[in-house]
Amino acid sequence: MLAIERRNAILSKLSMEGKVVVSDLSREFDVTEETIRRDLEKLDNDGLAKKTYGGAVKVENFNTDLPFHIRKQSNVEKKQKIATIIADMIKDGDYIMLDASTTALNIIKAISNRKKITLITNSIEALLELCNKQDWTVISTGGTLKEGGLSLVGYQAEKMVEGFHVDIAVCSCKGIDVENGVTDSNERDSQIKKAFFASATKKVLAVDSTKFDKVSFVKVCSLADVDAVVTDEYPGDKWQEVFEKTNTTLVFEREE
Repeated sequence: MLAIERRNAILSKLSMEGKVVVSDLSREFDVTEETIRRDLEKLDNDGLAKKTYGGAVKVENFNTDLPFHIRKQSNVEKKQKIATIIADMIKDGDYIMLDASTTALNIIKAISNRKKITLITNSIEALLELCNKQDWTVISTGGTLKEGGLSLVGYQAEKMVEGFHVDIAVCSCKGIDVENGVTDSNERDSQIKKAFFASATKKVLAVDSTKFDKVSFVKVCSLADVDAVVTDEYPGDKWQEVFEKTNTTLVFEREE
């Protein structure tokens, strides 16, 4: 196993379990404890983990992009709840845009029974998921492949999106904050999401409850620019009041 493969496997364990122990990893990967310590030091330096005595713990860094396959394993239940809610907004024959988030992939699975959908996406994973899908028109944005993200970004992708108009665009983000609005970790992701929203009649933000009151590096848009925020649980009365002022619909799974 290559070092980068081992570090990705360690990240996967951190994502699922929250912490790792050097001695356990040494046995699992059949390498020395010193090798594991170097791996953890690399992850710590990259802001992807926090070294502790004898191991490391998971960190939530809202300015760092984890590899797609790692993000895919985090907050799975929350993303599935959000996807189910958004699926109810999408009808047969709709024209939609979905970003390259892991939540978008859950949305695609939740609407797999819809007919005559036209989907525009910058997600490589979505294109693979739908490669044999009949009765749908699937359009790739093109653009530059983002390392580790399984997404297409850049000027060409943005210009392609500008030439279309859809019923609904769904995007995710790294943080949502009363003062700073909707933010993401890098400019390229932010720009393609802006393009998606600018080309849609209805702009939907898919954001799990861990992202509220968090701020990342680049602003995507203001809260007033979003028509609906879909999340997995009630974010509190403060946010309800904020969304009422910005005329943004708040949708979440209500407890019975």
